[in-house]
Amino acid sequence: MSRRKPRGRPLDGWLVIDKPPGLTSTDVVNRVRRAFDAQKAGHGGTLDPLATGVLPIAFGAATKTVPYVMDGTKLYRFTLRFGEARDTDDADGQVTATSAVRPTDAEIEAALPRFRGEIMQVPPAFSAVKVAGERAYDMAREGRAPVLEPRPARVDRFDLVARPDAETAVFEVQSGKGVYMRSLARDLAAACGALGHVAALRRLRVGPFAEAQAIPLDKIVGPDHTAPASPDLLLPVATALADIPALALTEAEATQLLHGQAISLVALMGRIPRTADPEGGLARAMAGSRVLGLCRLSDGLLKPERIL
Repeated sequence: MSRRKPRGRPLDGWLVIDKPPGLTSTDVVNRVRRAFDAQKAGHGGTLDPLATGVLPIAFGAATKTVPYVMDGTKLYRFTLRFGEARDTDDADGQVTATSAVRPTDAEIEAALPRFRGEIMQVPPAFSAVKVAGERAYDMAREGRAPVLEPRPARVDRFDLVARPDAETAVFEVQSGKGVYMRSLARDLAAACGALGHVAALRRLRVGPFAEAQAIPLDKIVGPDHTAPASPDLLLPVATALADIPALALTEAEATQLLHGQAISLVALMGRIPRTADPEGGLARAMAGSRVLGLCRLSDGLLKPERIL
């Protein structure tokens, strides 16, 4: 029985899109995949339809590195609008309650420290979190309020950066994986004795991918584009791993690793990056300028985890 040939071009690499508002992340992936006539594509971290900014798109072999991008540090800027709670915790939702309270800058600054560091956070009702096997947003859309438990979240930075007026405040947040900006906005407003929701949200960075690299979607899929987009726009697959500490290997060690064999950390003494955690941390294995893949340091060994 003959196997069906995959449709599209076999492309490998990353494209950083500046996502416009009003589209889901999946919408963007589908449009970009069609524009490149690519066989396989996925994204490196969901953005809500309201959100704009950095949405990395992985093609082909780059999809293997998506989990490492999603584990990377993220940087966001969002506008919190005081006075209304909304069922989605952002401007796309329905108003559920109102309040006349408008916190001062001093009250906001006083509340911010409790949302920095390792915190517990209840996800928004309209989120992809599963409750008894069902997506929370499916339950919320059907009018069945999901009961969501607090989850650990890491917030490295949460700063008030502008106060355009009494109604709004602008923040920048640097955070780890799975932190909801909508929950931060909702909970900060509550901590100030007010109600609030996200009025605007922009992602400035995810892992090694930054706003400066992002290409507007209409530059890729605009009406003037009839031929497939050029693969020259793609970044190398290994770009996704740039934030992971690099470990230089000899050619002999590289061959050993590529054959699935672990290497003793004793043999690598003096070369192990200081930022690599010897108890379960990741390292980017390099042979000269060539990225071999990702390895994990554990039990005194360097073990291959994802070979590119």
